[in-house]
Amino acid sequence: MSGDYTQSLDELLGVFMDVKFTTDRRDVVNYAIVLLVEAEGDVEAVRLYDGAHGENEMHRYTRSRGKQPAEVFHRDALGPGMRAAIEEIKSGYEAMIESWRRQ
Repeated sequence: MSGDYTQSLDELLGVFMDVKFTTDRRDVVNYAIVLLVEAEGDVEAVRLYDGAHGENEMHRYTRSRGKQPAEVFHRDALGPGMRAAIEEIKSGYEAMIESWRRQ
C-alpha cells in the first residue's frame, strides 16, 4: 500500500511538507518526506528524509550546492524513523529554512 499527502506548515511563508510512503501490511518499507518552501516564485526543497537505502537518512539542501550527501538520522526501523522525520520537520522547519537560506 502507498500513501501520499502534502501538509501546509505555514501558509504565510509558503512552507509545506510532502510525504510519500509504502507499506507492506503494517510495516513501512520505504518513505520520502520533503520540506518545501516557496522562494522567489519557485518551490524549493530544503530537507529530505528517506528510507531509500533501507536506513533512515537525511539530506540537507543548500541554495548554492543543492542536495547534500546523506546522513543517518535515526537507527530504528523505517516506520519509527518516518514518524521521527515528520516530527523533526514540524518542530524545526523554521531553523531548517533559515540554515538553507544562509547557504
